[in-house]
Amino acid sequence: MSTYLLWAIAGFVLVIAELLSGTFYLLVLGIAALAAAFVAYLGADFWVQAMAAAAVALIGIYAVRRWWSKRPKSEAASNNLDLGQAVVIESWVDQAAGTARIKYRGSSWDAQIVAGTSGTNGTNGSSDPSGLARSPTLSDVLYICGQENGVFYIGAKP
Repeated sequence: MSTYLLWAIAGFVLVIAELLSGTFYLLVLGIAALAAAFVAYLGADFWVQAMAAAAVALIGIYAVRRWWSKRPKSEAASNNLDLGQAVVIESWVDQAAGTARIKYRGSSWDAQIVAGTSGTNGTNGSSDPSGLARSPTLSDVLYICGQENGVFYIGAKP
């Protein structure tokens, strides 16, 4: 089999693999392999083909890294699918410190109450009848605001 066909097959396999990963780096390597296939088709020696692939890969990786560094990384665009999900306070670990165990996805998790959070009743979602903010109590429904090291940060609906 011709060398340019091997390079082309490798390039197409890498491009297809990129469709499954979404990182752009496999796309760069696939394009580099296709560039090497073109150089091989022109009849260049193998070391020229490899140098062409390496040069295209290095330029492409530099371009991808530069592009990613210029894109703002917002919290809203996070892949954290837990943000905004409702949870129920199961028990207090230390009510004064605002640490509790919550029920989420059928399991108990550690949670930290975000400062300034008032409780809502788990049955009707309303505040105290007096209208005054109160600290959350057992069975109150709160919402996940963040997560760090296996601890959820929970508070009022975002």
